[in-house]
Amino acid sequence: MTRPQRPIAGAQSRPALPRHVRMHFDERRGAWALLSPEKVLWPDEISLAILRRCDGRSEAGAIARSLALDYEADEDEVLADVLAFLQDWSDRMVVRL
Repeated sequence: MTRPQRPIAGAQSRPALPRHVRMHFDERRGAWALLSPEKVLWPDEISLAILRRCDGRSEAGAIARSLALDYEADEDEVLADVLAFLQDWSDRMVVRL
């Protein structure tokens, strides 16, 4: 039996939220949540900045460049962090690569 290939995040990946995942602002907690069947994730500010750019059209490299400009940070470091984040959340099946 062959196991499906695990998607690997790269600079050319075009991340998006799958159909079964949506972002929701929880008024009671005053925080954004990522909702999917049987999962609720509470992303921090940086995670939200990445997730808001996951539109299925923007490449991960472009997302990292944009964040590096916004946060006045080194683009290579930001790219490494963005790819690690996308890989982790893809493995959790809440981001599609």
